[in-house]
Amino acid sequence: MAVEAEAGESGLQREWWLRTLAVLVVPRAVFAALREEAREDLEARQEPLLAIAYLAGIAGVLASSAAGRLYDDPEIDGLLVAVWAFIAGGVYGFATYFVAGAAVYMGARGLGSLGSYRRARHVLGFAAVPFTLTLALWPVKLSLYGGDAFRSGGSDSGAGADVFIGLTLAFAGWSLVLLAVGVKTVHGWSWARSLAALGLVGAVLVAFAVLPTLV
Repeated sequence: MAVEAEAGESGLQREWWLRTLAVLVVPRAVFAALREEAREDLEARQEPLLAIAYLAGIAGVLASSAAGRLYDDPEIDGLLVAVWAFIAGGVYGFATYFVAGAAVYMGARGLGSLGSYRRARHVLGFAAVPFTLTLALWPVKLSLYGGDAFRSGGSDSGAGADVFIGLTLAFAGWSLVLLAVGVKTVHGWSWARSLAALGLVGAVLVAFAVLPTLV
């Protein structure tokens, strides 16, 4: 029996790893599966969600303006950039996962959702998969510009920079669309109600950003 249980858990985890890729092509099926909240199913999602949050965090810090100035400090080399991306990406990824997940939860709650905070985080996590794909742009960017990708006023400025920014924004937009699909699917709502919930999500995130300046 123990062997059968272990095989079942392994199979569930494999299914969720496959769904991590499937969300790019059949998102509704993946988000519909999030309605299942049995303990085994929840546990099987943990590793894929951990990986998504980490990779999205790294992608986020590499896309930041801070990354483009790292080599302005002559004491920073490639190894330190990698360590910075790994550590800062982890912190940023998990902070965003929980804070933005709370915003998704509160936005949906404001439109009458009875879903849990955990499910809101999971919807956000799988919606972030397209944004992690921006990491695939970095080998191309580094091959074209080398260390200038991390230096102010380097050769990566101009039209080339606009192309990479445009691609990054396109992947971010794809993730936003998937978030809307996820909210609509898990709740079985109309598009109008789902988009209204996302509007509340935006309001909550703005409040998070502005509140510290008012204290």
